[in-house]
Amino acid sequence: MGEEKIIEVKKLSVGYAGRVILRNVSFDVRRGEIFIILGGSGSGKSTLLKNMIGLYPAMGGEVLIRGENMIGAAGAVRERLLRQFGVMYQGGALFGSMTLAENIALPLEECTRLPREARVLLSRLKLQQVGLGPFADYLPSETSGGMVKRAAVARAMALDPGILFLDEPSAGLDPITSAELDELIRALSRDYGITFVIASHELASVYAIGDRAILLEGGGIAAEGRPVQLRDDPPNDYVRAFFRREPERARAA
Repeated sequence: MGEEKIIEVKKLSVGYAGRVILRNVSFDVRRGEIFIILGGSGSGKSTLLKNMIGLYPAMGGEVLIRGENMIGAAGAVRERLLRQFGVMYQGGALFGSMTLAENIALPLEECTRLPREARVLLSRLKLQQVGLGPFADYLPSETSGGMVKRAAVARAMALDPGILFLDEPSAGLDPITSAELDELIRALSRDYGITFVIASHELASVYAIGDRAILLEGGGIAAEGRPVQLRDDPPNDYVRAFFRREPERARAA
């Protein structure tokens, strides 16, 4: 993991229908790290992630990816920026009528001029990279929740981006399957130098894989740092309560 800032978020404000959820949020993501966006329900972590990838229009600020602003980007600039990252949506979002291999091949079909034989080969290679080589011809309904998440990661990797955005990757998984997915993320980061930006509230996963994290609260960033450091040396009461899983009534007592 280096010190190069591959993503820079500067004074970003996000929200819906004129209601601000996060205001003037600033942070950076360094090349090769696993960066976690933490927060309670409704804190805006998934909204922040979706603004960073240009899925939602921001209310203000900048998201620089390798120095180019994603906010307001259009035409060829937007297309170039979109090619630099892949996204795994919460729940996997695979097409149920397509096999795992066909799901992974879809970005290759849409975004490249590769012949069909090459697309098939690459899609199966990506499945092998996430441990699903033998399941290429299975439908999502014929696989487990953990396998669907792995296949969604493989699809996000289809165009070999240097950055992967994952929205709640461990949601709905049992502890063992969640730990296996954590191992996959760490291996992909280590072996391929992929930078991860992950929205999550699963503290066990955060401690296992997170290099740095921000904690969202009250429309901004309550804390930033290494997850274990935030747990062991919290800068304020809310951060302590979040990382130590203290009920609100206990804090108010």
